[in-house]
Amino acid sequence: MSDVMKTVLLNPPSFENFDGGASSRWPATREIESYWYPVWLAYPAGLIPGSRLVDASPHKIDWKQTIEICKSYEFLVLYTSTVGFYSDLKLIRKIKEENPGLKIAFVGPHGHIKPEETLNSSADIDFVVRGEFDHSVAEFAHGKPLETIAGACFRKDGKIVMNTPRPQLHTAELDALPYATDTYKRDLQIERYNVPFLLHPFVSFYTTRGCPAMCTFCMWPQTISGHAWRTRSVDNVVQEVKNTLEYFPQMKEIFFDDDTFNIRRDRAIELSQKFKPLKFQWSCTARCHSKYEELKAMADGGARLFIVGFESGDAQILKNIKKGATTEMACEFMKNCKKVGIKVHGDFIIGLPGETKETINKTIDFAKELDCETIQVSLAHAMPGTELHDQMSKEGFLRVEALADTGGHQLPHIEYPHLSKAEMMDGVNRFYDDYYFRPKVAWRIVREALWDSHERKRLYHEATSFLKLRAERLKWVRQGGDIDKTIVSVPGSASAND
Repeated sequence: MSDVMKTVLLNPPSFENFDGGASSRWPATREIESYWYPVWLAYPAGLIPGSRLVDASPHKIDWKQTIEICKSYEFLVLYTSTVGFYSDLKLIRKIKEENPGLKIAFVGPHGHIKPEETLNSSADIDFVVRGEFDHSVAEFAHGKPLETIAGACFRKDGKIVMNTPRPQLHTAELDALPYATDTYKRDLQIERYNVPFLLHPFVSFYTTRGCPAMCTFCMWPQTISGHAWRTRSVDNVVQEVKNTLEYFPQMKEIFFDDDTFNIRRDRAIELSQKFKPLKFQWSCTARCHSKYEELKAMADGGARLFIVGFESGDAQILKNIKKGATTEMACEFMKNCKKVGIKVHGDFIIGLPGETKETINKTIDFAKELDCETIQVSLAHAMPGTELHDQMSKEGFLRVEALADTGGHQLPHIEYPHLSKAEMMDGVNRFYDDYYFRPKVAWRIVREALWDSHERKRLYHEATSFLKLRAERLKWVRQGGDIDKTIVSVPGSASAND
């Protein structure tokens, strides 16, 4: 064995077209085929000489090809998700059959939350890393004993050993990491990554880690990234932007995939001012607290679109989930975004605590009032490790049923005595129909594609995919929410009717 283990870092093909891993906050197969970059895996890939990052789903790498790739490696780092976990266990069994000497580490929120359960699920897993795993897996690849690696969880003498947690990385350490885009240039094809509301092709990476917001449903700040908001230096971010513009001249925009890009006004403005002379378009995640002056500076610096989680149009639900934002703030924010010319993609969730048939209708009306460029409507998912999961389990609203169907699409696993699963799924369908089947919205979307053949083809493909899934969901609702097969159950949960 060489001084550095030959390492492959894998975002696995849990389901066909599944966006489940190393940058997906909601692991699922989308209504429209789309993929986020595996940013979390890109950093350790850059720390391990000779490594390879394999992002299976967007690159159409199936199980057979994945197994073949892993034959020639000594160390596999697999980013698993709660939704894809059992599929991933079956995959590594097949991989081990072909390469028995391969060492395997599982990383990501699922193993962070349940390290012992993860290890006990398969003898094929050699260790799990809790928290940020950049240096933990790199140290193992460089030959450091597991006993001395912070954050590692492993078996020894028939018992499970959990090492001390690894301290989070802060500005100096984040700046010292390799650029994620260097790994993309080496291992990924950027044309493979599509998100309907972003320009294609795009490139994404982080300028910060963590989020101080306390939203009860949000997985990452409650698991691997934490609530401490930790920034890369402005100059470090700007240098990666310059590199990205050089590496990928075909790229149409950069997406800053931070949990929340605009937490601090002065930093958002400083970055925007330094972006301005580079003359590129960019988009980012945002909360709705930014005022006009900040938004104007961001627009002047090239900001094109924000992804904003509005979640609900009901004030009490926003309080229930500790959103830290109000409908009034959202309306003012949208008004100012339209003034400065920044588009907004709005995210909404059906089925949060306090949801009723009336609040669903209220949120649909609220979304129409905001009039975002595009929207996404999700079912509330109480992911293990979140406050929402603990609350729903304690109150008996977490159903012992599927998080996803056989294709990895979201299914409701929260049910209230006054609001059934089928009623919530019907709410998702009606939300999309009521929002998008308005003449001005339909025209707004079609207009963007009129003079661009690439966008016309993309729009046709996305519309076809959406309408197909819409038909499947309508059928599911008509059947009363019955499914043939549970893919990922939620252990230890009580029925709403118990």
